[in-house]
Amino acid sequence: MRLSWKEKASYGLGAVGKDMVYMLSASYVLYYFQDVLGVSAVAMGMILLAARVFDAFNDPIMGVIVAKTNTKWGKFRPWLMIGTLTNAAILFLMFAAPPALDGAGMIAYAAITYILWGVTYTMMDIPYWSMIPAFTRTGREREGLTTLARSCAGVGSALVTIFTMMIVHAIGGNNERAGFRWYALIIAVLFVVFITITCIAIKEKSTVDMQSPSVGQMFKALVTNDQAMVIVIAIVLINTSIYVTSNLVIYFFKYDFGGTGWYNGYTLFNMFGGAIQILSMMVAYPMLRRKYTNIKIFYITLTSAIIGYVVLFGIAFINMSNVYILFIPAFFIFAANGVLQVLTTIFLANTVDYGELKNGRRDESVIFSMQTFVVKLASGIAAFVASLCLSINNLSKQDTTEAEQVIDFAKDVSASAKLGLRMTMTILPVIGLFIAIAIFAKKFILTEEKVQEIAEQLHK
Repeated sequence: MRLSWKEKASYGLGAVGKDMVYMLSASYVLYYFQDVLGVSAVAMGMILLAARVFDAFNDPIMGVIVAKTNTKWGKFRPWLMIGTLTNAAILFLMFAAPPALDGAGMIAYAAITYILWGVTYTMMDIPYWSMIPAFTRTGREREGLTTLARSCAGVGSALVTIFTMMIVHAIGGNNERAGFRWYALIIAVLFVVFITITCIAIKEKSTVDMQSPSVGQMFKALVTNDQAMVIVIAIVLINTSIYVTSNLVIYFFKYDFGGTGWYNGYTLFNMFGGAIQILSMMVAYPMLRRKYTNIKIFYITLTSAIIGYVVLFGIAFINMSNVYILFIPAFFIFAANGVLQVLTTIFLANTVDYGELKNGRRDESVIFSMQTFVVKLASGIAAFVASLCLSINNLSKQDTTEAEQVIDFAKDVSASAKLGLRMTMTILPVIGLFIAIAIFAKKFILTEEKVQEIAEQLHK
């Protein structure tokens, strides 16, 4: 029986909520603690990276816990709801740091809340994606639902990317600290509402054989599934490259592009990029899919991203008084990012069947726990790189008693600092994307013909 429109819409709505939460943390936690609260950039970089190392142990274990769960509500929905409620609470606390804290106390608060945020996000993210094979019947249906969910996730990410600074300034006025606190509360409430709808509407239609592996068996399954590992490495490289830019773009507008209303240009840039990213998922990918295989689309989109970064690097050395000129590289980069989010999830889902054929067991939760881990690992590495860039180039908000709206932060930033920021945003991502292409081309073997062959063998 095919999925109903209600089930598809409800599942997609959950993706909107969870990626709104993820994008708020991934793109703004460094800015909030470093630029708004004054925590050392290097300290924040170390916190974000250490939290991701901790997830190396936490995420796969959560995958095992999900696999062992067996309730009348299914394996996935209980953890999906528990993780959502706790993550929403931690998200609000993370962006509501007590005013009395400073120095070491603020660093400790940032470390504790961010690590707890990562743990609770894992609780809901793993079961969310692990549900796909449990209530879809065919590879085509799985691919369609994955595309829809990734498109909806892109909508959630884009909404936060586009409107965050505009809403923060609207509800907080000159006080970014207060603006982020109330904005985080709004996002947390929407998150809970959306995931609740998902849990009510979605039911596991098939009993998936998810034997409960030991931790040792789990790591063995991951190591022996060479195709899963190829995709994991590719996701780390691609997301790290993109996240370096997304972490630094707000500093680019504030300290390089400049102007007294820098956040208006930042909002306009993200609005364009977010629209392109959504359209690439919902329109460009289906159009490309009619003509090309997923592997060919993968190479096309990575090439697009590289072109975008090269153009951005070139534009950075001309007069940037007009934000619209930045739309040119934004088109190539955001379009590629949207399609890549769909492709990497499809590739990873296909490795589940490959692993079952090769290793004799089906480990959805284990495989998808790696997706959660590597995405967060990429954000941690990117944040650490960004923090080093900020520290080396001495980019931070200067103390002032003037209203923020009438300050041009860029006027006191040196030319060498701006150059360092531009190079970190463009050259490093290009290197990462080239390495991803090389590894994928050499190691990935799951063509569409191979995937179909594996499906037929498993059916027999």
